[in-house]
Amino acid sequence: MREIEGTIGQTVDSLFAPSLEQLLEQVEKPARYIGGETNMVVKDPEKMDVRFAFAFPDLYEIGMSYMGLQILYDVTNRHENLYLERVFSPAPDMEELMRKHHVPLFTLETKTPVKQMDVFGFTLQYEMSFPTILNMMELAEVPLLSRDRGEGDPLMIAGGPCAVNPEPLADFFDLFMIGDGEELLPAVLNAYGEAKREGLSKREYLQRVSKLTGVYVPSFYDVQYHPDGTVKEFVKLWEGAPDRIEKAILPDLNRVPFPEKPIVPIVEAVHDRAVVETFRGCTRGCRFCQAGMSYRPVRERSEETIKRLAEQQLKNTGHDELSLLSLSTSDYSNFEGLATELMDYCTKRNVSLSLPSLRLDSFSFNVLNEIQKYKKSGLTFAPEAGTQRLRDVINKGITEEDIFSAVEQAVELGWRTMKFYFMDGLPTETDEDLRGIGEIARKAIEIFRKSGKRGRFNVTCSVSNFVPKPFTPFQWAPQASSEELRQKHVVLEHAMPGRNARLTYHDDAVSVCEGVLARGDRRMSALLLKAHEAGCRLDAWTEYFHRDVWKELLENWEIDYKFYTERKRSFDEVMPWDLIDPGVSKEFLVREAKKAEQGLTTQDCRYGCVGCGVNRKTTCGLGGIYE
Repeated sequence: MREIEGTIGQTVDSLFAPSLEQLLEQVEKPARYIGGETNMVVKDPEKMDVRFAFAFPDLYEIGMSYMGLQILYDVTNRHENLYLERVFSPAPDMEELMRKHHVPLFTLETKTPVKQMDVFGFTLQYEMSFPTILNMMELAEVPLLSRDRGEGDPLMIAGGPCAVNPEPLADFFDLFMIGDGEELLPAVLNAYGEAKREGLSKREYLQRVSKLTGVYVPSFYDVQYHPDGTVKEFVKLWEGAPDRIEKAILPDLNRVPFPEKPIVPIVEAVHDRAVVETFRGCTRGCRFCQAGMSYRPVRERSEETIKRLAEQQLKNTGHDELSLLSLSTSDYSNFEGLATELMDYCTKRNVSLSLPSLRLDSFSFNVLNEIQKYKKSGLTFAPEAGTQRLRDVINKGITEEDIFSAVEQAVELGWRTMKFYFMDGLPTETDEDLRGIGEIARKAIEIFRKSGKRGRFNVTCSVSNFVPKPFTPFQWAPQASSEELRQKHVVLEHAMPGRNARLTYHDDAVSVCEGVLARGDRRMSALLLKAHEAGCRLDAWTEYFHRDVWKELLENWEIDYKFYTERKRSFDEVMPWDLIDPGVSKEFLVREAKKAEQGLTTQDCRYGCVGCGVNRKTTCGLGGIYE
C-alpha cells in the first residue's frame, strides 16, 4: 500500500513559489480556491487513517451546487478517522498559472497537493466532464492510466450517475462505486485504512473491497469483442471477482445522516440555498429517463425528518431560500401537508420556498401562487414531446388536457412567462411531432389572448437533443445524427408561432459526443486520451467546447463513432454495461422498449407493480407497491 515520504499534508505554499496568495492575485475569482467557508470541516490530517480528495470535474460554483457533494462530505467526515477534502477544476486562468509555476492540483481544506492524498475520487455527473477528469489528474501529477500507477500513487475511485456505465473510464480508475454512496463510500475508505495497517498491496486491497455490494474493479475483467465490434463476453481475470456488480441500495433514507450544516459557498453558486432531499427514486417510468430507472426504488424521508433538516439548515447557513430535492417533488406521499407546513414556516421567517418538478395540478398551482404571490417568476412545464402519440411512446404520462388546463390556471393566477421543455430526436419521431411543439406554444399564447388579461405574454420552448442512455428502454435505439438534428432544428424554427414565442435548442455536436461517451466501451479510453492531448476540458461550457476539435477527433478515430450512436442494437446484444446490475431487470427494459414501438403506455407504479424487478433487491418506501 501507499507510503508518503516527508510530512503528511504539506501545503502548496510550503512546497512552491510563488505562493498561492500571489497566484490568486492574478485570477478572476480567487475565492474559488481558498476554502474557509462557513461549515467547512477542519481536522488534523496527521490523525487521519485515510485522506480522500473528492473531486468535482467542473468549476467551484457548479460543484458546490451539487447536493451529492454535500451529502458525502457530511457523512464521510462524521467518521473521526476519515477526512474528505474537496477539489474542483481550476478555471483556465488559474490552470495556466498552475502549469506555468508547476503548482499541482490541491485540496481546498488544507491546500495539500492531491498526489499526497491516500485516495483521489471523482463524481461522474455528465459524460462531457470525462476529459476534464483527465485534465485534473494531470494537474495533480497522477498517472492517467491505472496500469501506469504504482503503490505510491493515490487510489483512483469514481461514482455517481454515469458510473452505471463505467467502461469508457475503466482504464483510468482502480474501482467504481455503483449506487447509493452514503454507506458504501465510508466502507471503501475504511477498508483502505485497514489494508494500510495490514501492509496489503493495492491489488490485495482491491480483491478485498470487491466483495462489497456496489464495488466494481475493472482490472479484474477482460472484455472480448466480436469481429463486428460488439462485445462478445467479459472474462474474469481473478476468479474471486463477482459475476455481476449489484448496485448499492439504501433501503431507508431515514437511517442515514443528511447535512444539517452544509458548506455555504464563498462564491455565488448556481444553486445557493438550503436543500433537503424528500425522497429518492421515481415511479413514473419515463422511457428516456436514466435517473428514473437507475434510482429505483422510491424511498421517502419522513415529514418530521424533512422539517427538522430544513429548520437546521436554515439556522446553520443563513440561507434565505429553501428548496426540496427529488425527481418529482409533488409525488411525495403527503406533499400537500408537507408543502403547507413548509410554506407557513418559511413565510414567518421571510424565507422563500422553491418547489421544483411539480405535477402542476390544482393544489400545486395554489402552492406556487402562494409562494410567488408578490413576484411571479417563470413557470416551467415538461411535456417532452409535441404530440400525444409521441408522449405515449416515451411514457410521459401527461395529456394535452393536462398541459392546456395547467396553462389556463397559470394565466388566471397571473403568470406571464412560461417555459416548455421538449426533446427532439426521440424514437419514432416525425416532422409532425416536431411541429406539435410549435402548436403547443401557439395554443398557450392563444389561451392568454382569450383570457382577456392585459400585458405581454412570453413562451419559451427549450429543446434538448435526445441521447439514448444505458439502463433505459431506449438503450437499444439509434441516436439521431448531427445532420438529422440540424434538420429537426430547421423544422422547429419554422413551426414556432413567431411573436411572443422563443425557441432554444442544444448544440448537435455536443449531443453526438455525449452519445458516444454514454454508450461507449473500454476502447473509449483511446479517444479520451486524444481529447485530453488536444486540450479538451470543461466541455459542458459553451465557451470551452471546441466543435472543430471534437469533429476531427471523432472522424480520425480508428473506430467509426457512429457505431456507438446511430446504430440500432438487437435485444440479445451484450452491452458494455451488462456487468452492472442496476436493480431494474433487462426483461423489463425489453418489455418497455417493445411497448414503445407499439405506442403503448405503462402505468405509474404507485398504482400497481409493473414488474421492473427492483423488488428483488429491496422494498419500496411508499409501502406495498412492489409486490
